[in-house]
Amino acid sequence: MKGAKLVESDTSKIEVFWDLSSAKYELGPEPVEGFYVLVMVDSEIGLILGDMEEEALTKKFKTSRTPIARATLISRQEHCSGNTLYATKAQFCGTGIQHDIVIRCSGENEGLKHPVLSVYIDEKTVIRVKRLQWSFRGNQTIFLDGLLVDFMWDVHDWFYNPGSGYAVFMFRTRSGMDSRLWLEEKLVQKDQEIAEFSLLIYASQGWH
Repeated sequence: MKGAKLVESDTSKIEVFWDLSSAKYELGPEPVEGFYVLVMVDSEIGLILGDMEEEALTKKFKTSRTPIARATLISRQEHCSGNTLYATKAQFCGTGIQHDIVIRCSGENEGLKHPVLSVYIDEKTVIRVKRLQWSFRGNQTIFLDGLLVDFMWDVHDWFYNPGSGYAVFMFRTRSGMDSRLWLEEKLVQKDQEIAEFSLLIYASQGWH
């Protein structure tokens, strides 16, 4: 719940400080407020997570004015298990907001003739894939926070290798300068930085 850990190598000293004793949770195991995780690399701030940034810096440096390194969204990976309803939160760009994401798989036990994959963002249906056992791999693009966000799914193993297989879901942003899916954008100016974000979800549990 609260603590610190030191890891040393031949070239670096990494310190991790955390406090989740007052953390609050909504969807899933990821805290949404009331916590911090601080990572120091060779006595410099490498990463701060959570909404208790000032408290974390005050405890470590006795001041809240310590310079903080600029952060860029890169990627996140999650593992889920236990049911066919997966919920998380994600922020797709630095200026965007936190979105509620729900991935739901519905089947015959819910009165449907064929399995259906539904993706909801902020309680709105953005993707619906019918006859999922035949469309077990695919991709679609949605528009969110002024960005193109590609969604890819692969649920093959849910149907054909249920004993040990995972379903894979991935969200990835792109700038729209290239209309092709996830290819490198060769026309980007050299002095222009493109920050892309990806969310990768591994979901265990066979089809029910």
